[in-house]
Amino acid sequence: MKDVLLIALFAFAGAGCAGLAGAVVLRLVRHRSVAVSLTVVAAVTVTAMLAGTLAVARAMFLSAHDLWVVTVVAAVAALVSLAVALLLGRWVVARSHALTKAARDFGDGGSFSVPGGTATAELAALTLELASTSAKLDESRRRERALEASRRELVAWISHDLRTPLAGLRAMAEALEDGVAADPARYHRQIRTEVERLTTMVTDLFELSRIHAGALTLVPSRLSVYDLVGDALGGADPLAREHGVRLSGEAVQAVPVEVDGKEMTRVLANLLVNAIRHTPPDGTVAVAAERREDTVVLSVTDGCGGIRDEDLPRVFDTGWRGTEARTPPAGAGLGLAIVRGIVEAHAGSAEVRNVPGGCRFEVILPAAAG
Repeated sequence: MKDVLLIALFAFAGAGCAGLAGAVVLRLVRHRSVAVSLTVVAAVTVTAMLAGTLAVARAMFLSAHDLWVVTVVAAVAALVSLAVALLLGRWVVARSHALTKAARDFGDGGSFSVPGGTATAELAALTLELASTSAKLDESRRRERALEASRRELVAWISHDLRTPLAGLRAMAEALEDGVAADPARYHRQIRTEVERLTTMVTDLFELSRIHAGALTLVPSRLSVYDLVGDALGGADPLAREHGVRLSGEAVQAVPVEVDGKEMTRVLANLLVNAIRHTPPDGTVAVAAERREDTVVLSVTDGCGGIRDEDLPRVFDTGWRGTEARTPPAGAGLGLAIVRGIVEAHAGSAEVRNVPGGCRFEVILPAAAG
């Protein structure tokens, strides 16, 4: 037992010295290639074994021949280990360089292309993460480009919409000031109408900017969809009468929702105004509400004649005006964008699809618990 302990002690001493020396070398080359680190690790492993073996051999007073044999065997093992470590290091480095190049192209604005060939588990996991991140960034870039295009269109349309009424207001104000207005009362009424239109436009812009900035603060409370729809129909009734459009709210279920009453009333009001303006006289705008599993679906169906299939994905975009089938008389293309922003802030979604004779806008909200 004593001999075994001595052998273990001599082996530990020799291997420990080699290990300490290897640790120092690894610290010195820690910023170098992984191939160098693998070579050092292999060299330390073989050197530790050789040092331990030689220490024990000398302690046991082996013959010179036996000591030489042990040394040769350990040296050959060291050479083979170093060769394998170099090959492994070159393979890992090559894969790492390919991954670096792919990541560099990805960082320059391109998409990430997964390098071919096999890789270690860690590099494979990193490759998958980079591919996933690349897909998310590509989607983000597409959304950013679409949003930027929408902003440019909105600026152009708003500039046009502001220029026309402002020019009219200036002309009417000058006519009143010069005393050449044939009917001053009519001019005053027209000025008030234009100011109200401009005020609505500015209010919509402010609301949309709050939504895009994430500054929309909701105060949710438990409400009945029946009450929300009733209030919205009451508010839209004068406009419907003016346009000769019938409002229908017979298919509304009294299901509860957790929403901000003020903001959701704005959503329904925007949908109803949009539907009334695009429905011909003697047409009908129908509002419905029902529960579908864990959601509540509010829908507004109009008689606009439908939307072109290629335009359906853009209906809720900021500044979208529609085609000749849905040419708004005075809107700035902000109402439906506001609808989508408010609904998404409630963890819901807004959709539109064509139905016979018109289209149906649906607001899908989470149902209230209980």
